[in-house]
Amino acid sequence: MAPTTAERIARVLAERIVSGELAPGIPLRQDRVAEEFESSHVPAREAFQLLRAQGLLISEPRRGMRVAPLDHASMQEIVEIRASLEVLALTHAAPKLNAACLERVERALLVGEQAQSIIEWEQANRAFHRELVAPCRMPRLLAMLDELQLANSGIIFSATRSAGWQPGSSHAHRQIVNALKKREVAKAAALLKRHIRGLERATGSGEENRDE
Repeated sequence: MAPTTAERIARVLAERIVSGELAPGIPLRQDRVAEEFESSHVPAREAFQLLRAQGLLISEPRRGMRVAPLDHASMQEIVEIRASLEVLALTHAAPKLNAACLERVERALLVGEQAQSIIEWEQANRAFHRELVAPCRMPRLLAMLDELQLANSGIIFSATRSAGWQPGSSHAHRQIVNALKKREVAKAAALLKRHIRGLERATGSGEENRDE
């Protein structure tokens, strides 16, 4: 199903927010967004509500919509929820991971290893995690994980801006894939949970973990 105008606007604005192009606290105006996307105010307003539901925008009295701040408590919450839900999705996806599924996972892993910028790496990282759990066939869960992964990307970009970025290894990703190939689902789930929660430790110390 093709995205609605509101969903298309929300998707573009979300990418700008998580990449830091739209910094925390920056105000957003419906009229300017509607003009940029050549739409009426209705889809612009709906897009703002979608972003607010995702935690990317906040509404303040007399100040309108602003990009939400990314404080440490919010980061912890995002990481903890994502760790629980992505592990749940993996346990349901693992029995359905066939050769074609694993090939897509490994392709995303390889793209990440060859990335030359944080933008390229983050897109590959997001693709890896999406392909890893896609076979679970639980659309509501996958939609929730898409939103959490987007917020997770915001954490990565935030950490990168302060610590800098260099191409990193994909050791944690490869460990998970290798466990799944051996049908060691419990081990893969434990590795995935530790891997995701590593971002919480990294942001707490001000260092970026490039294997998230």
